[in-house]
Amino acid sequence: MDALIKPLRPNQPTEAKSSETKSFDSKAAAARIPDSRAAELDPSEFLAAAVRADQPRPSRAEAEQAVQTLLHYIGENPNREGLLDTPRRVVESFDELYQGYHQSPAEVLDRTFGETSGYDDFVLVRDIEFTSQCEHHMMPFYGKAHIAYTPVERVVGLSKLARLTDIFARRLQTQEHLTAQIAAAIDEILKPRGVAVMIEAEHTCMSVRGVAKPGAVTFTSRFTGMFRDNPAEQARFLTMVRGPQR
Repeated sequence: MDALIKPLRPNQPTEAKSSETKSFDSKAAAARIPDSRAAELDPSEFLAAAVRADQPRPSRAEAEQAVQTLLHYIGENPNREGLLDTPRRVVESFDELYQGYHQSPAEVLDRTFGETSGYDDFVLVRDIEFTSQCEHHMMPFYGKAHIAYTPVERVVGLSKLARLTDIFARRLQTQEHLTAQIAAAIDEILKPRGVAVMIEAEHTCMSVRGVAKPGAVTFTSRFTGMFRDNPAEQARFLTMVRGPQR
């Protein structure tokens, strides 16, 4: 049955659409509707360390010299007593803050356990505290990650979900990408029936500079499998995440 064109004015006659018009309209509608499928991540992001052992890198001395350059840039004197050792300290802090580039997410999730005794519900670890660095301003953002997955026969040690969060957080990040990486790694490596990840964080690039709005919290989420396809499971996950603090 041909669709009818709704008249723009009362009492204006309607006309049946031609097949050519309907074809054009359907293509236009498809162009307006975004693809509901989640974007795929490069598996190298969650299967191996981000930095290869043979990858060329500046020397520690070059890195410390770069810090001295920045101190000069802001108008400081790198040779005054309080700053003499600052370049070394900054580079050492970078080694700690960005250690996630040298760690493998797949190795963290590699060991699983089969003693589940027929358990068939999801496993939730909430309130995983983390600190990361904004890739736009290299300023900290920090908060909590809540992670759930529905295992198939085997489960992973609970601490491994926290370790996985830290690996991705210890890289220059956006919160959106961090959320997607955690979900993709669990989904790909553990192959559960579904994954749910929610992250809430405060960004110092927003709270102490720019618009300077301390206390503003950003929420991001990613659902796969049964959590994506079953609204009831999403709702149950969110209810448990937002439950009373204990």
